[in-house]
Amino acid sequence: MIGDISMADNIYIICGYTDMRKSIDGLCAVIKDLLELDAENTKSLYLFCGKRNDRIKALYHENDGFLLLYKRLDYKLGKYKWPRNKNEVRTITWRQFDWLMSGLDIEQPRAIKSA
Repeated sequence: MIGDISMADNIYIICGYTDMRKSIDGLCAVIKDLLELDAENTKSLYLFCGKRNDRIKALYHENDGFLLLYKRLDYKLGKYKWPRNKNEVRTITWRQFDWLMSGLDIEQPRAIKSA
């Protein structure tokens, strides 16, 4: 199935800021530099966030190529709760992934204050 990220064995958050203009090749270079992994040879989902904390890019390699997902949080809901320790990579669970994609904190879910 195209775009089935549920097959990922691991979910990695690339902490700090990522330039959201990066393409698949640029994101693969970040993965190689930080994790010393080849994104093509792992069944992992890699998550990136920009400075504004309102957009996430997710990169996943399927059998026939890369899948790049992009999500922008509605400005009324606030911002993503993203770990900002530079040059750090964290592994998260699928439950934490659901919290994150809903705009909740992955450490301890709390609703985002609406404006």
